[in-house]
Amino acid sequence: MKENKEVRIAVLIDADNIPSTNIKEMMEEIAKYGTPTFKRIYGDWTQPNLGGWKRVLLENAITPIQQYGYTKGKNSTDSNMIIDAMDILYSEKVDGFCIVSSDSDFTRLATRLREAGMLVIGLGEKKTPNPFIVACDKFIYLEILKVPEEIIEVSSHGGKNQKKKKSETKEALQKIGHDTIQLISTSITSLGDDSGWAFLGDVGNLILKKQPSFDPRNFGYMKLALLLKSIGKFEIDERATDNKSIKLVYVRVKNK
Repeated sequence: MKENKEVRIAVLIDADNIPSTNIKEMMEEIAKYGTPTFKRIYGDWTQPNLGGWKRVLLENAITPIQQYGYTKGKNSTDSNMIIDAMDILYSEKVDGFCIVSSDSDFTRLATRLREAGMLVIGLGEKKTPNPFIVACDKFIYLEILKVPEEIIEVSSHGGKNQKKKKSETKEALQKIGHDTIQLISTSITSLGDDSGWAFLGDVGNLILKKQPSFDPRNFGYMKLALLLKSIGKFEIDERATDNKSIKLVYVRVKNK
């Protein structure tokens, strides 16, 4: 895959299933993975419930696609998005897709795009059904895009400093449970050398392959290393490189 700055991403937004309140954070998050070249949002713009979206489309250069609801109770927006996604795929003008929706109806689309070698990123609320989440290479919960009320940062001396931030997402943060610790531990063990040390970047990539919705921000931490330090079951080694400003981070499971 190309470097992130060269990755061209088609962003397709389901206006019926996504709130417009954090569009700025959504677009900033997508920009981490590449350059949005197609930016389209689908819905019936004659309906008053999409009024919030209308105010932010021009500010973010997102093209609205009109889709009338021909039959009551049927979602024709999904079909339109899927048709456009396949047209864009066959145009060979992008390297990946970002599907912004909490609707499981896009599960097969995500699977098909990945079969074609596309990077597939999902963005949706925590209510998103798991089949759609695991069909993506990476799935990001909208609730974590705003800075949580309390972010715990671990200093280089191992102390904890709490920074207060205004947000309504604190309740959405998950607790670090046994399953998460086990997921991290097995990933480190799989990649570890004879001494058990594994490169943190590789560990993060393997965890995402196993669980696309994994993100340290789900637990209130901005970085994976900070999450691991907070758990207390892992050793972290920051190794110097020829470039003094860059350190390689390695981790291993602590011996019992």
